[in-house]
Amino acid sequence: AELARTAAEVTTRHPQGRPLFAAHAALPWPSAPHLVLWHAQTLLREFRGDGHVAALLAAGLSGLEALVAHAATGDIDAKVLRDSRAWTPEQWEQAVRDLRERGWLDDGPHLALTEDGMRRRAEIEDTTDRLAALPYLTIGPAACAELRSLVRPFSLALAKDLMPWAVDRLSEQST
Repeated sequence: AELARTAAEVTTRHPQGRPLFAAHAALPWPSAPHLVLWHAQTLLREFRGDGHVAALLAAGLSGLEALVAHAATGDIDAKVLRDSRAWTPEQWEQAVRDLRERGWLDDGPHLALTEDGMRRRAEIEDTTDRLAALPYLTIGPAACAELRSLVRPFSLALAKDLMPWAVDRLSEQST
């Protein structure tokens, strides 16, 4: 909890352009260690998430188009993304057509990024990583590795119950 809090506290001095993060950062820190960890992880997640939204907007993607592009990477099933966000099949297909017209997706029978789409998606992820780096640069590589090893069992346990489709992927990342 202390290590996560140390990483998260530095972000609270940088709420600009991060509305969800800023709302959470305005909350008082709890005193129970498990709640400190939860709050710190929430701050770190929202700090990164708001930066990701900024990167998506800068790339010209709507929220739905971002989901379609994510699905086109093959990392997650399109149906999971569409259904969990309650997009209709018609809305989803319109976004697919729009991304194809803009050169993000190929014209094949399966949802797949073009070479340009892969490059642009990689740019979004790189921008997101740069915007989210502050807390991790602050605590350094050794502390980052320690924090990851400490919280990974919790992530896997939550994923098993809440996102069973992601467990294999998370398990691979822990090695």
